[in-house]
Amino acid sequence: MKKVGITGQAGFVGNHLYTTLTLDESVELVPFERAFFDDKDKLEHFVKQCDTIVHLAAMNRHEDMNVIYNTNIGLVDSLISACKQTSTTPDIIFSSSSQEDRDNLYGKSKKEGKEKFVAWAAETGGKFTSLTIPNVFGPFGKPNYNSVVATFCHKVTHGEEPTIIQDGEVGLIYINELVKIFIDTIKGQGEAESLGANSFEVRIQPTSKNKVSRILELLNRYKADYMENGIFPSLEDPFEKALFNTFRCYVPLDHYPVKFTKHTDPRGSFVEIARTQTSGQFSFSTTVPGITRGNHFHTRKAERFAVISGKALIQLRKIGTDEVIDYYLDGNEPAYVDMPIWYTHNIKNIGDEELITLFWINEPYNPEDADTYFEDV
Repeated sequence: MKKVGITGQAGFVGNHLYTTLTLDESVELVPFERAFFDDKDKLEHFVKQCDTIVHLAAMNRHEDMNVIYNTNIGLVDSLISACKQTSTTPDIIFSSSSQEDRDNLYGKSKKEGKEKFVAWAAETGGKFTSLTIPNVFGPFGKPNYNSVVATFCHKVTHGEEPTIIQDGEVGLIYINELVKIFIDTIKGQGEAESLGANSFEVRIQPTSKNKVSRILELLNRYKADYMENGIFPSLEDPFEKALFNTFRCYVPLDHYPVKFTKHTDPRGSFVEIARTQTSGQFSFSTTVPGITRGNHFHTRKAERFAVISGKALIQLRKIGTDEVIDYYLDGNEPAYVDMPIWYTHNIKNIGDEELITLFWINEPYNPEDADTYFEDV
């Protein structure tokens, strides 16, 4: 079992990489805390435990660019010093940036940090790999910090007006795609160019290119169709599917449950459960009183729970957190809750009668599919 530590474990990329690796039984994760960089003994104890260290910890934004440069170089120096002091040579994977070739102090900190690791690998026999990363987007990115997508998603879902400063074309990679490259590198898979003795480089290319205005157009469409009318967009295009899953994670949790429009006449009633511009699977379940279904999460699938008869408690909890969100639904007022990715969820019959729930998911059921992971709410 390979022991892997991730500096910057709590950051955007670090959190996604860490939570994905928790699903891999061939990897043992070595916990990391930001405070380790301020405590020489704790940092040295950390590096001694690791077969591989993914160095993601870095400062991206600050009003003083010199602070960014000095911070990032200091983190690299501290990590190298800890390895030398403990005579350890873990494989080190470094998160560099496409800005390393630009004339700014952030890019300079990445370029010089890479050079320091190359020198360390040549001197000690350790293995070093640099991943040059383009702009990244995905769920849980920090608005006004991680990406324009995070900023736009937050503003659109919270009723604010995004501003396009420059409508250029932006190359992006989705966080799930980037995490796969990191994991392949950890496991020694994939191709890399040599940087010298024991050092390698992977220059990651964007998987999509779009004008900023098109990204905002899509997000505004998701707000109008999905948030305001409950319509799922087409999810055939990989970029649009990734963008929609990102968008859904910024929808305020108090948006749910959403009540259906119920049409009643002497014959009975009619309720439209879901309108979509994409394919998918509809199903239903009956649940006896006191029983709980679910307790699992998805990393890519969109899913809707619609209670049409009986009383239910739907619970969600974001992976890696302890906060549980409760939604109470009653079939007398049919309503639905959509499940964000990376949220474990369940549904419990809290009434005295049979619970009937309709489900829609954007991919047909496949018992061999690896996108359903079980974990209690």
